[in-house]
Order: sequence, then C-alpha cells, then structure tokens
Amino acid sequence: MNCVLEGSGVKAFGKAIHALSRIGDELWLDPMVRGLALRSVNSAHSAYACFLFSPLFFQLYSLGSVSEQDRETIHCKLLIKSVLSLFRCLATIERNVERCQISISTSNDRVVIQFFCRHGITKTHNLCFQESEALQAVFASHLCPNVIKAPARLLGDMVMHFPVSQEEITLTVTPLRVGLRNYYEGENDLMKNMYTEMSLDPDEFNYFQIGVESEITFCLKELRGLLSFAESLSLPVSVHFGAAGKPVCFSVEDLVLEATVVLATLIDSESRGLSQPSKTQTPTTPGCVTVAALPEASCEADSRKPQDLPAVMELIASSQGSPMFYPLAQTDDAATPASSMICSLLFGASEQEDDACAVLAFYSDEEEVYTNSPTL
Repeated sequence: MNCVLEGSGVKAFGKAIHALSRIGDELWLDPMVRGLALRSVNSAHSAYACFLFSPLFFQLYSLGSVSEQDRETIHCKLLIKSVLSLFRCLATIERNVERCQISISTSNDRVVIQFFCRHGITKTHNLCFQESEALQAVFASHLCPNVIKAPARLLGDMVMHFPVSQEEITLTVTPLRVGLRNYYEGENDLMKNMYTEMSLDPDEFNYFQIGVESEITFCLKELRGLLSFAESLSLPVSVHFGAAGKPVCFSVEDLVLEATVVLATLIDSESRGLSQPSKTQTPTTPGCVTVAALPEASCEADSRKPQDLPAVMELIASSQGSPMFYPLAQTDDAATPASSMICSLLFGASEQEDDACAVLAFYSDEEEVYTNSPTL
C-alpha cells in the first residue's frame, strides 16, 4: 500500500491520530479498496473509533500491483504512541510539511512514513507493525430511535464548560429540550464537586428526531477528540442513541472521509436495582472504564473465514467491506456490580432497538431528508 497526502490533508490525518489516541493504546491500519481505515478500541472494550479516508482524500492511493491485491489484505497493528509522536505538533507540520507519504512494506513488516518538508528536507520514519485480524464494532445506528445532528462548534462549546478531569457526562433528551450535565459516581463528596447543567432547544440543531425520551451517561474523554476533528473541518456531528445501557454513536461524514466513535453508556439505576443506593451496591470503579469480561477472539475477528465461526457467534454485515460478528448475549448470575454497570457494547452487544418506533419529536432545517443510517 502506498498513499500520498498534501497540504491540509496532512493536518486532517494528524487530527484523526490525535482523536484515536484518546480511545486506546493500539492503532489498526487497514488499507481497503474503499480507502484507508484507522481504528482503535480501548482495553475495556467500551469505546471504539474508526476514521475512514476514501481514495479521493489522497493525492495518490494505491494498494499495489494486481498480484498483491489478490493476496490477503494486510491489517497492521501499531502502538498509537509511536504514530502520535510523529504528528504531535500539528502547527509545525502545517507550516513546514509539504507532502506526506505512507507506505506498508510486507517484506520487513514496517510502515514507512515520510515527511517532505520545505527546503528539500525529507524525514523518514520506520515503524514496526504486527499483522493482526480486522477490528470491527457491532452497532446498527439506523435502529436507534433518537437522532440529533448539530455543528461541531455547538457541541464543542457545550463540553467546554466541563473540566478536563471530568470523566462522564449525562445527556438527557425530550421532545422539548436537550440537556447536558456532569455525572459523579456516588454522592459522598457533594461539597467537593461542582455540578454544571445546560439545556438547548430543538431548533438549535440541524436535525432533531426523538423517538423515546432518554437519559444516557457516557465517557467524555473519548468524545473530545472527535469534536476537535470535526470542528477543524467545519463538519456537523450526528448522534445516534436509544435507552440507557445501549451504545451511543457519534459520527461525521464528508465526501472524502467518515469518522465514527461508539461509546458504552451506563445502565440506569432502576434497571440495576440502585434506586435506593447502599454502600454494598456502589461500584468501586468508574462505569465507563470497566465492562463485563469479553473474549479476546471477538475483538480480532477473522473476517475472511465466516464458516469457522463458533455456534455462539452471529455474523453481521459491515459497510466497510468486511463482516463483523459478536458473541450473543449471555447471562451470568455471578456478575459483579462493577461488571454489570455497562451494557456490553462492541463485541458483546445487547439486543438492538425495535426498528419500528414512534417519533415523539422531529425537526430538520435541511432540504433533503436525513437518513440516520451511518454504519461502522
């Protein structure tokens, strides 16, 4: 694989690396016919991100010769810190770098990143990669009853009021308003915490469809990177979600790129029997950090051998060219409160919302009807 970036494309690519660094410690580099996909997942499997750059995004995009394309696709797994160090200072890259070339050498298992700078200076970086299976998350966003779409600057201004140390926030939607407030686990330190809450009217959004009133809590750290990426490109952000405990999907789409971040949400207090909290029921770990244990095989699924899937796996079609599957939901009576706080998200997803649902509120200022069907 060989691709060339020029001008503002280098900065946009670096912004994507910065956003992925907030998700996990590893980066999957997946060259496909549809474009170059960058993916990452956190260690708890509660956050997943994918940035897909189409061939039109690059000045040059080539998967190699015909014989090389006929062979199995290479899925490279890199340490995100190694790649992030190359794109650490985006202002310097924008000022000095004229062209960036990324190539994958299968002979010595290396990813070569070259920066062609001003005054004829060329910087070459060789990164060793580990060949891995494709990484896919399971989430059918078109089944979500609630869809809102807003400019990235609007959402960025909302989360700006929360401190950087804020781990989780709560999003509340009704047909009349959208609310956002910070979330603290437990109520032991009420005097030490500062509570912030804000609300917006539906007409502040580009698209507003509410099928069910919801209140979901998710991690904020992973979201900040996507908002910064979308704001730098002046792109709107779409949010697909349902009831508490089901995943929430933040997505950005353009003619030459797609970006998706899927986050786990906390199960509401009623469903986990914590309407009357006690010391023995209060989890000791943050909700968006720990999830139920999931098999490693489901994280790195071999998309080329669907016939070898075990009986407990369900195959699901993917819009990114490779099938994805997840373990069917299983009950465990011995689950601890910490492991049951979050619904299994990426590789042990819960049942999806019913496709047919009534719409409580609808608003759109777009000329074309917006279809809420971006998939991973």
